[in-house]
Amino acid sequence: MKRFVYINDDESSPTHGLYCDNRISNRKYTLFNFLPKNLMEQFSRFMNQYFLLIACLQLWSLITPVNPASTWGPLIFIFAVSATKEAWDDYNRYLSDKTANEKQVWIVRKGIKQHIQAQDICVGNLVWLRENDEVPCDLVLIGTSDPQGLCYVETAALDGEIDLKTRVIPSACTGIDFELLHKIKGVIECPNPDKDIRRLDANLRLFPPFIDNDVCPLTIKNTILQSCYLRNTEWACGVAVYTGNETKLGMSRGIPEPKLTAMDAMIDKLTGAIFVFQIVVVIVLGIAGNVWKDTEARKQWYVLYPDNDPWYELLVIPLRFELLCSIMIPISIKVSLDLVKSLYAKFIDWDREMIDLETDTPSHATNTAISEDLGQVEYILTDKTGTLTENKMVFKICCISGNFYGNEVGDASKDKRLLNAISSGSPDVVRFLTVMAICNTVIPVRSKTGDIVYKAQSQDEDALVHAAAKLNMVLTNKNGNILELRFNTLAIQYEVLETLEFTSDRKRMSVVVRDCQNGNILLLSKGADEAILPCASAGQQTRIFNEAVEQYSQLGLRTLCLAWRELKEDEYEEWSFMFREANSTLVDREWRIAEVCQRLEKDLEVLGVTAIEDRLQDGVPETIYTLRKAGINFWMLTGDKQNTAIQIALSCNFISPEPKGQLLLIDGKTEEEVGRSLERVLLTMRTTASEPKDVAFVIDGWALEIALKHYWKAFTELAILSRTAICCRVTPSQKAQLVQILKSCDYRTLAIGDGGNDVRMIQQADIGVGISGREGLQAARAADYSIGRFRFLRRLILVHGRYSYNRTAFLSQYSFYKSLLICFIQIFFSFISGVSGTSLFNSVSLMAYNVFYTSIPVLVSVLDKDLSEETVMQHPQILFYCQAGRLLNPSTFAGWFGRSLFHAVVVFVISIHAYAFEKSEMEEVGMVALSGCIWLQAFVVTLETK
Repeated sequence: MKRFVYINDDESSPTHGLYCDNRISNRKYTLFNFLPKNLMEQFSRFMNQYFLLIACLQLWSLITPVNPASTWGPLIFIFAVSATKEAWDDYNRYLSDKTANEKQVWIVRKGIKQHIQAQDICVGNLVWLRENDEVPCDLVLIGTSDPQGLCYVETAALDGEIDLKTRVIPSACTGIDFELLHKIKGVIECPNPDKDIRRLDANLRLFPPFIDNDVCPLTIKNTILQSCYLRNTEWACGVAVYTGNETKLGMSRGIPEPKLTAMDAMIDKLTGAIFVFQIVVVIVLGIAGNVWKDTEARKQWYVLYPDNDPWYELLVIPLRFELLCSIMIPISIKVSLDLVKSLYAKFIDWDREMIDLETDTPSHATNTAISEDLGQVEYILTDKTGTLTENKMVFKICCISGNFYGNEVGDASKDKRLLNAISSGSPDVVRFLTVMAICNTVIPVRSKTGDIVYKAQSQDEDALVHAAAKLNMVLTNKNGNILELRFNTLAIQYEVLETLEFTSDRKRMSVVVRDCQNGNILLLSKGADEAILPCASAGQQTRIFNEAVEQYSQLGLRTLCLAWRELKEDEYEEWSFMFREANSTLVDREWRIAEVCQRLEKDLEVLGVTAIEDRLQDGVPETIYTLRKAGINFWMLTGDKQNTAIQIALSCNFISPEPKGQLLLIDGKTEEEVGRSLERVLLTMRTTASEPKDVAFVIDGWALEIALKHYWKAFTELAILSRTAICCRVTPSQKAQLVQILKSCDYRTLAIGDGGNDVRMIQQADIGVGISGREGLQAARAADYSIGRFRFLRRLILVHGRYSYNRTAFLSQYSFYKSLLICFIQIFFSFISGVSGTSLFNSVSLMAYNVFYTSIPVLVSVLDKDLSEETVMQHPQILFYCQAGRLLNPSTFAGWFGRSLFHAVVVFVISIHAYAFEKSEMEEVGMVALSGCIWLQAFVVTLETK
């Protein structure tokens, strides 16, 4: 499906089908969201309807045993509290939306620039932006103040990446005079809206006299998306292609699906069990009441039963007992839990021991409803780079044309042999440094002091460009398509003809440049060894480079291979035509581009290998060691090479070195090879399951893809048997699949990462934790919890998770206990009141008991600590009780149920004896029983408080 946007169309009308809602912020508000999203919400909605039915039945004077206020009062109070909380949140959202929607922007209409509100922008309008303006909708860039048609945008609000990105006007708009921009006419052929912020496959066709109707392909490089900011550019002009909910941001916006914690699921099951028990009690007592009425009550003159009963008389007594027993299910339990969970989340926000002092980044709980799940985590799936490591890349050593420079303790940039080769102008070294300096997306910016500052989207690229600069190959300027380098004292210029962007499938990036000195066309490439070395020319020996990659990986370093090739003019022209054609297609554009790129990236001359060090974060080994003692299993999911990942795993205490530890490798390129390898590893796992040996399996992305496709059952068994796994060269979708496998085995999973490639894994897990790292805030914003450093995970789980679990377990069971206690007394009273459904307590007493006497004292539990924080951190094994659900399960609930029954018997017997001894009125007996309930629940709270 595709649509057409007419540029500067003054006759725009809704008939184009593009104007569903132009508001740039148009969220749904939770107070008016009546559709349940999942089973938990459906059950909650059912219980709300049940309580409403009970309240309505209480209005029937014939059957109600108490004043309706005893139910309506708490119900209205609870509804008011919930509605006030939701309304306050919605009001803040409304104010935020109103501010965004009414922001003033410049547009061009009928050739005249004018101010309008952002919500009035229509598709096809020309929107003018000034420096530091926020982009109000998705725009196709057609003009900037830069002579080369460039502008710089900050996308942190969209994807969390803090570095500036370059955007460029389409080639069709190059050379259009500033004065003519507001008169520009044309059509943009674009796909239907989607939420992929990294991709746009569209075409631009300008009408004469601007161009001869040629098709110009558009990509995401030609667009600036809603919520980005224009930086370092005086002005920019763009065509609105998507507005309102149809923008990339609008398509991905929405209320996230609520997560069901293990404790929520257990509470719902217990509530269901109590509901069934209540129905059974009502039926039994209802039948008994009707039998007693027909056999005994009519014999008693004071009962005054009429001779002719109405048709509904048989329902009166059961409905009375239904109203009396309805308090078995505490009406306030959901609201109470929501309030205390919100407070638990605030404890995380307020924890000063979880502030990263280096960046002054506090921890933050985005999801306030799952704190207790932190105390039940069984598997942690973690990214490596930026999560376990600093993501501060340092160029360490390299191999150029078979020569090794630097060592594991030194620095290649200080190697005298390399410096001598640079001074003498060694051709191999010069080409190697050239690829390092210009095969990237780095932007050099001159600071006010005249120094060159590099703006890089990747820490690897930043490290390579800085290393090249230290070795005298300095990237000094990017002026449009012209790159300027300074090597020793020489000034070198290259013209960038095409950029073959990096993708997770291709695992490499290339640029096609023309040497401005001699006119030669060069292809420069860098990427993973498995993506570059197979593309080497037939005559080149790559064994030395394979050895270098293997050696550097053993040291735990990140490796990249660099290569180049000289292109003939006619070869480039032929390929360029195919590349432009692939770029202009609207169907499978990414696949077509990759196919065309592969035609050029062949017969490469491999120049060498770079090795970059990424140091471990402080406290990572200690954190993993402590959490493993707590019974938590770790899986590392990374895109790095196998040897690099293994070395990092050993350094982090993921696995023990031989002989205590053992690594089992799953490899293979075919279905049969992977199947045999998987079966061998499974056999070893089964035989060593009872041994105290630390066994882990290692698998790469290729073998993992085959295993997930053809051996799902066997791989799932392996996941159950293994405490530790190292998955290398995995894609974001594979990370999410691994989380799903562990969840299907009923394990509570926590996923932690710091980059955009970790978002799917984080959202799939029961608990998602994002690190506010050097790759931006995308993972932190998608997560349930964000922390500044990996080491804070230990405190998040052992302290906050465990305390939240303990407190919630007590509060939920206590809520049932205090409701069952008073309900059992009502049931016992029915046996001495002719099973008539009469209430022992008056309405005011019941309301005070539920709302005041039993609610306020329990608030102490939100601060309760059974053990000190220091003890918990020193003895992580105590987390086993939480993981096993020892504090909230059918057995513990049966104990609370029995306690409530026993206490009810005691209170009732004492009350009856008081009645017989004092010859009191029955109302006074009810007050004695109520006092007994209040004192007993206060005693229980005191007994359970640590």
